[in-house]
Amino acid sequence: MPYLFLDFEASSLSKQSYPVEIGWIDESGQGESHLLHPAPNWTEWDDEAAAVHGISRRTLIERGEAVESVCARLVDLAQTHRLLASAPSWDGHWLSMLLRAAGRPRHLIRLEDTEVAFIEAANARSGDATTLIAAARAKAEAQPPAHRALADARREWSIWRTIVEGR
Repeated sequence: MPYLFLDFEASSLSKQSYPVEIGWIDESGQGESHLLHPAPNWTEWDDEAAAVHGISRRTLIERGEAVESVCARLVDLAQTHRLLASAPSWDGHWLSMLLRAAGRPRHLIRLEDTEVAFIEAANARSGDATTLIAAARAKAEAQPPAHRALADARREWSIWRTIVEGR
């Protein structure tokens, strides 16, 4: 099954945090990004987190998409893709929040660590897998994280793509 690299931006890094943006990119490099209109019980907000990703709560209220429609799109993609995240514990928390806000079971979709894709790609190539992954990661880490969902998902995809192509 093909990969779908995804990332969330969130209201904070607390246990009460919720997703404010989700972005994903498929193996071909096609991606989507969605700002999320806060669900009624999503009230926790951290101005320091907002300063990092640059998304205001007002922007979410005015331009965010309904969690139900974004969730439906992601659930459809999950039927035909393996979903990967660089921080599956945090991203899994925000995925669970999205699913529950959309009235879906919180464990409907499972995330895998992007490291799985890196290892699988490296093992398909000749050479030391650890060295291949480290070189690809170093290339991507030359640029700082954007702290926007699609850009950060694309960064993980670029590591995988570098390993696959052997560049």
